[in-house]
Amino acid sequence: MGEKTNADDVARRLADSVNKVSVGRVYDYLLGGVHNYAVDQDFAEEQLRLIPSMRDFARANRAFLGRAVRYMVDQGIRQFVDIGSGLPTQGNVHEVAEEVAPGECRVVYIDNEPIAQAHAEILLEQTADPARHTALDGDFHDGARLWEQVLGTGMIDPGRPIGLLVVALLHFMPDDTAPHTTLGRYLEKLPSGSLMALSHIHVPAEDTAMQAQSANVVDSYRRRTNSAITLRGREEIAAFFTGMRPVEPGLVWLPQWRPEGEPLPEDDSVRSRGLAGVARKP
Repeated sequence: MGEKTNADDVARRLADSVNKVSVGRVYDYLLGGVHNYAVDQDFAEEQLRLIPSMRDFARANRAFLGRAVRYMVDQGIRQFVDIGSGLPTQGNVHEVAEEVAPGECRVVYIDNEPIAQAHAEILLEQTADPARHTALDGDFHDGARLWEQVLGTGMIDPGRPIGLLVVALLHFMPDDTAPHTTLGRYLEKLPSGSLMALSHIHVPAEDTAMQAQSANVVDSYRRRTNSAITLRGREEIAAFFTGMRPVEPGLVWLPQWRPEGEPLPEDDSVRSRGLAGVARKP
């Protein structure tokens, strides 16, 4: 098992965070969750006044995560590593996996935000089997050291296919931190047959009005949180899948990836403001 923080330390970190905006809790608020504070709600409402469709992204992204996990389980995946997981609240990986394959799957959640980590420990104690699901305090940029932490939990078998989840994470990674290179190193460690699910905020260059609105949100996140947002073009996002074989339908708007029921019209799909895809390691 990974190293756990004691209950007193968890309580202290949560108490200290009441007046600080948490990206994970803002996302939880956009999803309609209850694991957020007034400071997160106020910040989220400010952003929604700038871009009302932000809630569409959050909901479409969470729905994509669920479909991607179900697909992975159907493909035989029974172990998952979720980097940048945020709060493991309703509809997250372990819950979806349990619905499809009860008692069979293992999940390692990873987040570098101490607030999200503290919430995760409490939520997993309440909703998950601690022998199969755990949360680590780690950073995407830690590379080999983070992967050692993951394997150190004893929950992930490096010789069997893994479901790697980098959902709504990489747009928080500026270009100067070389996220394509870092992700590539994680992909190198995955055994053959592994699957990766990825989603990323996207505003087409030709949508100049939304580009201008997005710039205001990017500035707000930079000033009020510890997370800067980087908007990328479709080709830059597609480059994260280098070396992997895309699963149909490839890189598409969030609601278009293997939708359940009738597909949304194109205009409604674009409102999700996010691209998503799943790929397999040869």
